[in-house]
Parts: sequence; C-alpha cells; structure tokens
Amino acid sequence: MLQGPHSSRPLIRLPFTSFAVGTVLLPLTGLIACLFVSLIYHFEDSTFTHCRVSNYLPSISAAISLLPERYIWRCCIGLHSAPRYLVSVAYFSFYRSRFEKWPELLLSGLALLCSLAENTGLLLLTYVSSTETYSVHKNGFIVFIGSSVAHMLITCRLWHVIRKHYVNPEEVTSYRWKLRLFLFNISCCVAAAYFFRRHNKFCEAGVYTLFALCEYLVVFSNMAFHMTAFWDFGSKEVIVSTALDDKRYLP
Repeated sequence: MLQGPHSSRPLIRLPFTSFAVGTVLLPLTGLIACLFVSLIYHFEDSTFTHCRVSNYLPSISAAISLLPERYIWRCCIGLHSAPRYLVSVAYFSFYRSRFEKWPELLLSGLALLCSLAENTGLLLLTYVSSTETYSVHKNGFIVFIGSSVAHMLITCRLWHVIRKHYVNPEEVTSYRWKLRLFLFNISCCVAAAYFFRRHNKFCEAGVYTLFALCEYLVVFSNMAFHMTAFWDFGSKEVIVSTALDDKRYLP
C-alpha cells in the first residue's frame, strides 16, 4: 500500500479486517449461490458427465457455466478481483518491511507473482466457461491451481521465518492456520485428481460426486487461506484519500 502526503484528505476509511473478509465473502457467496441454483433448477444438466452414470453434485466448472449461475459468478469474481490485486501488493510491501536477506526477499517477489497469476487464472477460467472454449478454461484452471499451491507453499515458508523472529501471538496463529490449510488443500487436490482420473477411466457411479466434493474443499480451503489476512493486517486500515485530485491507498 502506498503512503499519501500528510495534507491528503481521507475519503474512505475501512479496517483491513473488514476489507479482507468482504473480499473473500464475494467468491464464497457467489460459489454457494451457483451450486444452490444448479442443484435446484439445473440438476440434470449440471451433474451430467460423458460416462452417463449416477452423479449427485456438479463440478464447479459445470455450476458456473449455466445461466444465471454464470452471471452470478462473474459478477462476484469481477468485484473481488481488484481488491485481491491490492492485497497481493500489500503483502509484498509487508514482506519487504520484515526481511533483509536475499532469499526471503526473492521469495517475497515470487509470492507476489504467484498471487497475481492465481487471481489472473481465476479471472480467465471465470470469464471463459468450459462450454465456450474448453481449452482456455482448462488452461486458466491449471494456472489458478498451480499458482495457488505455489503461493501457499512460499507463504508458509515466509511465515515460518517470521515466526522464528517475532513473538506476536496473532502472527503465530496466522502461521499455524496457513500451514494447516495448505496441507489440507494439497490433500484435497490429490484426492480430486485421483477421483477425476478414476471417473474417466472406470466410469463408476458416484465417483465424479467425490471429485466435485474434493474440488469444493480445494476452493474453500484456498479462500480460508486468504482469510488469514485477518490476523496479518488486524491493526491496519485501507484509506482512500485525495490530494490535488490524486487518490492513494494508505496503510
């Protein structure tokens, strides 16, 4: 976040905790709404697979590709994307203030790149649905998952270093939850990949449902990981101010 001049006049002042929670609630609410609408109104279409076996839950790609689910999801992700980019930059600034050695500074830069790639991949798979251009949607999903896992891994490493040098209880709590959520996310990714491959190979009834469930858990744990910003920036504020027609974000 950038510091504005002392003569600037605040226009909006928002606790960072509220900012972080609101940012995560947008995709969470959108996803739950899409799944609910798909199950209630488009059950057959959203749970259909090429194997034509019994399936009880839609994949996320199926749930966000139908109407009006597509527009609900795109609206929520569109509103959530700009704050996510801002949070990425805020973390990079936070790490630069904490670290002096090159290994950690390099990892801080990589964390920023992975965070930006994760958000960009999410935008790509959101605005190009699987029913429109499958290859683009698929690549967006790969970028999202790959950069998400890399970002969580790098973040856990950086916070491991922070924990060794600082005794702030909130930072210790944040590190522990980051590590738990990362390990849970990885486990769900492996399980989702297993069930997806098994479904495509054997076409067993209910297996795609297990894949969809694991996919939900992957996304929910990813959201929860980003929610740990609640502890990281608990005393900070997001301020939009004006000075000679210039708007800046303040810590």
